[in-house]
Amino acid sequence: MENDIKEILLSEEQLKNIVNDLGAQISKDYAGKELILVSVLKGSVVFMGDLMRAIKVPCYIDFMSVSSYGSGTTSSGVVKIIKDLDTNVIEGKNLLIVEDILDSGRTLNYLKQYLGTRNPESIKICTLLDKPDRRDPNLKEKLVADYAGALIPDAFVVGYGLDYDEKYRNLPYVGILKPSVYGGE
Repeated sequence: MENDIKEILLSEEQLKNIVNDLGAQISKDYAGKELILVSVLKGSVVFMGDLMRAIKVPCYIDFMSVSSYGSGTTSSGVVKIIKDLDTNVIEGKNLLIVEDILDSGRTLNYLKQYLGTRNPESIKICTLLDKPDRRDPNLKEKLVADYAGALIPDAFVVGYGLDYDEKYRNLPYVGILKPSVYGGE
């Protein structure tokens, strides 16, 4: 696997610092509030595990699974919910959608709208990685992460939960995948 990595973008130590900083800010912002962390599977599960331990206020967790990529590297633009929240009661609660990467923004925009129909108190987004150069032009100003760990360039990244065709999730860092692996230039 490591031979497929062009370069390490974020080391284990950098990821730990990012997660701790995000956890501290979220803890401050949600002090005294009821918080539900919603992990978007599968990519955010590693990040979510570390983030929830870095948050120092009571919080609940839940999971959603959506599909928009297929087996390629580009979002199809069609979002399909594979697994919805286990809880039916989010009305009046503060939701924090935890995502591995904010890329085109289509999936997170869809999720915000979808969950918004259930009348939560608030919906915010926490993403480990933000790739603004890939944002759908229609969402550039509309969809901004409330908490973003790191801005990254327009490169295909894997590791720390992020995958290519279900591989590389278990790398302990975020690395840029060699284009030859996925048929890129």
